[in-house]
Amino acid sequence: MVEAKGYFKIRTVALLSILLVVLAVAPSFLPRFFTYLLALALLTGLLSTSLNLALGFGGMYQFHHAVFYGIGAYGVSLMLMKTSLPPVTGFILGPILSAILALIMGIICIRLSKLYFGMLQLSLGSLVWVVIFRWYSFTGGDDGLHGVPIPSLIATVTGSYYFTLIVTVCCMAILYMIVNSPYGRILQAIRDNPERSASIGVRVRAHQLVALVIAGFFAGIAGILFVSVEGSAFPDLLSWTLSLELIIMCLFGGWFTFFGPMLGSAIMVGLRTLVGGYTEYWTLVLAIILMLLIYFLPEGVLGYFQGLGANPKNTSAEDR
Repeated sequence: MVEAKGYFKIRTVALLSILLVVLAVAPSFLPRFFTYLLALALLTGLLSTSLNLALGFGGMYQFHHAVFYGIGAYGVSLMLMKTSLPPVTGFILGPILSAILALIMGIICIRLSKLYFGMLQLSLGSLVWVVIFRWYSFTGGDDGLHGVPIPSLIATVTGSYYFTLIVTVCCMAILYMIVNSPYGRILQAIRDNPERSASIGVRVRAHQLVALVIAGFFAGIAGILFVSVEGSAFPDLLSWTLSLELIIMCLFGGWFTFFGPMLGSAIMVGLRTLVGGYTEYWTLVLAIILMLLIYFLPEGVLGYFQGLGANPKNTSAEDR
């Protein structure tokens, strides 16, 4: 069993290394549109992975995660458009604003659990969305902010792609270390049995609140990446429908796996582009695929393959 686990770990590292090399050279052979699409898939994958820290590993019903994504995007956009401060200030401030909002909403919601937590957070997130949607003089209202002055280094399709790739890889590495740290293990223990965790002295609400702030911070980073790719920010970035799509991405890939949400995001972005080119009812195809997935692969695509790797039948007789 130990040898089998070591084998699968080595194979995972090898596959990730190959994938990084392919992503690094992708702009040299891909058309501009597919380079843009790849950047969009990467930042969406980071966004869904940040959600999964609270949802899959923390067991919290994070029903309005997109609000932190939108605040990060609006934070950097407003800083670049309405101030003369260095652009790096806006790129730093966006995620910080998202983390602060996550802290405030977390303090309000953390005393509740499960569905009640999710519904209260959904209500608070919708309130923030309404403010952004109606504040025409500051946020542009339903028109949003367009023509954001992006620094020339990342203003091109290739520049924004490499910026997105580097930031996403760094953030995924940090999130991976968090999930596999002692704190991450405690968070998963709280997910599995909060009462027993509390009985042995774990500060359940404090750990959950930290997870919410971390998730909000990395969602804000995904927001600034979106602005660097699109050059705009609009209220739909904070919508509850986008939050629902993020949950579906986690389900697609496997929300008890680390890389599952990234895979689910790639599937969703590709499906929206491929099917959306033929019909505006691409969500109908998504619904059918989701129903089949829940029925046949409830653990998600990556969760299914990880399950195969952990199957005792794949181990040798000596290991058993």
